[in-house]
Amino acid sequence: MTKIAWIFPGQGSQAVGMGVDLQEIKSAIAKLEQAEKILGWSVLEKCLGDEEQLSQTLYTQPCLFVIESILTDILVENGHLPDLVAGHSLGEYSALYAARVFDFETGLKLVKKRSELMDQAAGGKMAAVMKFDRQKLESVIDNTPDLVIANDNSSEQVVISGTPEAVEKALEQITAKRIVTLKVSGAFHSPLMQDAAEQFQQILDSVTFNNAKVPILSNIDPTSTTDAQTIKTRLIQQMTGSVRWREIMLQLPNENITQVIEVGPGKVLTGLVKRTCPEIALKNVATSADITG
Repeated sequence: MTKIAWIFPGQGSQAVGMGVDLQEIKSAIAKLEQAEKILGWSVLEKCLGDEEQLSQTLYTQPCLFVIESILTDILVENGHLPDLVAGHSLGEYSALYAARVFDFETGLKLVKKRSELMDQAAGGKMAAVMKFDRQKLESVIDNTPDLVIANDNSSEQVVISGTPEAVEKALEQITAKRIVTLKVSGAFHSPLMQDAAEQFQQILDSVTFNNAKVPILSNIDPTSTTDAQTIKTRLIQQMTGSVRWREIMLQLPNENITQVIEVGPGKVLTGLVKRTCPEIALKNVATSADITG
């Protein structure tokens, strides 16, 4: 029996032109119009505009949530349903929408506020590290204040996050095949986001979550749950906690998942799953044609 997980990419997967096909679909048009009222700007205009602007946290996160949510709706309209969901960082909000933990309007308002708080964050630095000695990296992090693994993406790829001084000090001590400094102003998914997290918690506390229709593997705790309060607690912790994507992928076979569908632009997550769980079948849904074609 095939068990399917839907996974949703986060910031970094955006691309100019994403979502352009959705303007031909009646149900999608309604969602795009609703989004414009909530955001005060057009998602499609941002997606068809300047790459640098689209890559700004303030615009990237809402655009991804809207497009991934619409693709989710089209999947459901065509008779597809997941057995499990997960999302990478911002993608977790799309996963929660797919699991019907909240409706589209609620999810987009949360993402809008999250993007604003993260866009305002300053004084931090992040860097992706690829093909490295994990034991050495963990030792460096343990001995460097104000530094954490923000994204544990796979056995060969992590993102470190902290103060600029801490990140630079760590990079001097790490040997890796490739190191890429990320274009962000804040130390996302680290304790340095505590002030933003506290402000965001006030928003989350005012929102009612539903129990999930299907189990969710959360970034902060990759054990499956459908409990509304557990999901909300984990989401509150997500802004300051690490994205444990490597562990999420390793959990998929334990949940008897045999196919993974990445819902959203790009193929980053399926690429990571392919290298981590080669026995799992993979599919990408980036446009409506990937569903109905």
